[in-house]
Amino acid sequence: MDTQRIIAFIVFSFSLLLLWESWQNYSNPKPAVTVSAQKEGLPATADGASLPQPGQALSPAAPAAETGQARRGARARVITDVLTAEIDANGGDLREFVLTSYRQNEDAGQPFRLFEEKTGRDYFAQAGFVGGALPTHKTVFELAPGEYRLKDGQNELKVSLKAMSNGAEVVRTYTFKRGSYVVDIDTRVKNLGTAAIEGFPYYQFQRHGQSPEGESALIQTFTGPVVYTEAGKFQKVSFEDVAKGKAEHAKEAKDGWIGLIQHHFFAAWLTRDPADASAREFYTRSVGKDEYTAGVILPAVKLIPGEEKTVSVRLYAGPQELEKIKTLAPGLDLVVDYGWLTVLAYPLFVVLNWLHNLVHNWGTAIILLTVLIKLVFYPLSAASYKSMAKMRKLAPRLQHLKERYGDDRQKLHEAMMKIYQEEKINPLGGCLPILVQIPVFIALYWVLLGAVELRQAPFALWITDLSAPDPYYVLPIVMAITSFIQVKLSPSSPDPVQQKVMMAMPVIFSIMFLFFPAGLVLYWLINNVLSILQQWRINKVIESASAAANDSKH
Repeated sequence: MDTQRIIAFIVFSFSLLLLWESWQNYSNPKPAVTVSAQKEGLPATADGASLPQPGQALSPAAPAAETGQARRGARARVITDVLTAEIDANGGDLREFVLTSYRQNEDAGQPFRLFEEKTGRDYFAQAGFVGGALPTHKTVFELAPGEYRLKDGQNELKVSLKAMSNGAEVVRTYTFKRGSYVVDIDTRVKNLGTAAIEGFPYYQFQRHGQSPEGESALIQTFTGPVVYTEAGKFQKVSFEDVAKGKAEHAKEAKDGWIGLIQHHFFAAWLTRDPADASAREFYTRSVGKDEYTAGVILPAVKLIPGEEKTVSVRLYAGPQELEKIKTLAPGLDLVVDYGWLTVLAYPLFVVLNWLHNLVHNWGTAIILLTVLIKLVFYPLSAASYKSMAKMRKLAPRLQHLKERYGDDRQKLHEAMMKIYQEEKINPLGGCLPILVQIPVFIALYWVLLGAVELRQAPFALWITDLSAPDPYYVLPIVMAITSFIQVKLSPSSPDPVQQKVMMAMPVIFSIMFLFFPAGLVLYWLINNVLSILQQWRINKVIESASAAANDSKH
């Protein structure tokens, strides 16, 4: 196998890998024992939801959910400096959660909606109690409707709802904070009756099973539930597996959290205290019509007459800003999907973020990072380009052999190997250094794809969003041109079929990169330019050395 064929194989394999990873949703949950509520003989409510039993381990059963259009009740509209939220009196649901600093994929003129009430695309945050007569997410709360706005100089804003249920007073308070996507939720339960009461608090998301609107099929990323525990680590659960009843993830633990992730954004139920070691149970299930729930059940709240207790949790619903979210809970930084090369991707993002803090422009930071990577791999690249330059010098002799031996590939191969030995050239010398660098290239690909910091980040001129494709396709076209130049600088194969393949690759890449984010294309363009300069210089040095050697012979 000659160098040209190896290069073609490497590049095609790399591009196919990128496309494959782009189309696949990563889902690698670790097996866990599934307990069947029906087998355990647990009772069920009127709507069919199995309930945990007092004094037993938390069951995997979850509260019931309704499909179809949700009932609309009195609304509280909350406005802070970074978000707008709507709380409905029906269940006290968070029905809308709008991130005002971000734009929609499909309509850049509209703010990004994480939670939304939309036919066929509902996405809510819900809470309640199971296992007793306390309110659920179907209970109608008392709520003072209207607008709640965070005022200048005010650091937090509270919205409270109240419900009476079988002698118990339940007050749920949402606390929104300035500059934060974290919502603290306190549920105070007071037993006003004459008998003891108890209930298991649950917190869940109800969401459709579709990918975010406006997401390109070529760069589709994982959308679905995720569970993190210290024992099971980070586990993804596909909606498809949930629908088939094959979802496998940690069920019971004394730590961890559950969430729903999508490209650039996520929501998660967290404990207020990261060190909290109270028992909890995670569940995921399909509720029909392509709708799903994912949530957590906490230990029972038990109250004697006159007693009062408060359950406190924390909801995060916002962007995957790595440096901010990693302090909220262990493992929360893993929602940023770097694929299977996280060990390389995370350090690359740290360097990229550091460069951005220096230059205050993500496009410039990408250019500088590309230059740094080139410098780190300069010795390997130089060895590769020297080998290719020597092969390029031999191109006329190899072509002569091709004409001499015709279709006798065995004799052609033997003659080529003889020339390589005479010239002391390793035909693999130009490829092995490239193989070493490929994991870094793939890791950086996922860094640039997954970094929400690049969303709506301008670079220069017409590039106003590095996470979106170049609107005028200038970068992909220029990148295609640089790819053609690279092919011309590389050694040509005596095989005409391989020559055509090598010339076709820039076209294939340019078409593929038309739909890629501008930040990714910018990286490849700068990498190509630096590679061209390096290859051109090495070619000149070797040609000059060869000319000098020939002159000395004469």
